[in-house]
Amino acid sequence: MRKNILAFVVLVAVAIQPLRGQQATSARPAPAAGAASPGPIYSNITYGVAGGETLLLDIFEPTNNNGQPRPAVVLVHGGGWTSFDKSTMRPLAQFLALAGFVAVTVDYRLFHDDATRWPVQLDDVQRAVRWVRANSAKYNVDPEHVGAYGHSAGAQIAALLGMMETRDNSDAALAKYSSKVQAAVDASGPTDFTKDTNDDTTKFLSSFLGADFATHPEVWREASPLFHVSKSNAPILIIHGTHDEMVPISQAEELNDALTKAGATVIFLRLDSDHMFREPGPHRQLALETQAFLDRYLATAH
Repeated sequence: MRKNILAFVVLVAVAIQPLRGQQATSARPAPAAGAASPGPIYSNITYGVAGGETLLLDIFEPTNNNGQPRPAVVLVHGGGWTSFDKSTMRPLAQFLALAGFVAVTVDYRLFHDDATRWPVQLDDVQRAVRWVRANSAKYNVDPEHVGAYGHSAGAQIAALLGMMETRDNSDAALAKYSSKVQAAVDASGPTDFTKDTNDDTTKFLSSFLGADFATHPEVWREASPLFHVSKSNAPILIIHGTHDEMVPISQAEELNDALTKAGATVIFLRLDSDHMFREPGPHRQLALETQAFLDRYLATAH
């Protein structure tokens, strides 16, 4: 039965950012002893052109990398696939750079007409991952250790990065590079578009996905991470607020159960918070748990 939820397509939300009235240092814990210090930031680098739009990313490097390649994390912003940009991921990118990762925040085409409906958002971010690998030597990235983090709508994309190989491999310059990441973090993400919608979200998703559910349910399943679960999925950290008013925690629970049943590597963290993790405690825990997971499945493997 469909419920009056998944309101993220109407009430879009920003990803990790400093809380109002709170110093940024409380949302960005100090790195452990011996960790890297903040390094150069390369802004608005073109990673591709698609549909007449120039696709941009920012790169945040750690400083004391001793010339050694570092694991990278691609950060995918939320916004209901219709709004916001890579700037909302800047605070988390800075935190991860402090922890020794090369953090990459990416823009992707936002949905506003038939030419920008799904799956162009996935195509763009997959292109960004392949671009990072193609340019790994220039930015001291270990191309074999690339992860992804996403919040809300961005989490749906990040999860798929750990589940699927390149969907559109028509770019000859990037054809030899994989878009599948070695670890993914899903924060507040929708996992199953076939459930938990109301009339407004059904109308939106029918337009966004280019097909109504009754006629083409396979299109809705193809866009849902739940239907890409397999043992070969990259390790995934699922973080969800128990009071999420936009994406029900049942979506995260369903994905966790499916991954566990398939024998995939999954960690599920419930936080006593909402869709945005607004409170200082959960906000800080989200950052720390993300770092710990990426340390375990990217940095230590490195």
